Amino acid sequence: TGRVLRLAYGDREGDTTTRDVEPLGYVGSPYHWYLVGWCRLRDAVRVFRTDRIVSVTVTAEVPAPRELRREDLDIPYGEVRQLTLG
Repeated sequence: TGRVLRLAYGDREGDTTTRDVEPLGYVGSPYHWYLVGWCRLRDAVRVFRTDRIVSVTVTAEVPAPRELRREDLDIPYGEVRQLTLG
């Protein structure tokens, strides 16, 4: 819907933080799916493992568009490809 998401997110140690995130897309690996978004807490592009998202609230706020570049992802392996739903 193009809206800001409020995530309760658990890190690898099990600590949960609340993050307001502007979603930019998803990336997948053979093991996990990740939400890529602009994290307002960190003021940067961040990647969130979907299995660590504890809860999601869709806010009413629609952020200004942001561009996601390949270099923002910093993926050390494989090839980045755009997926389409067909």
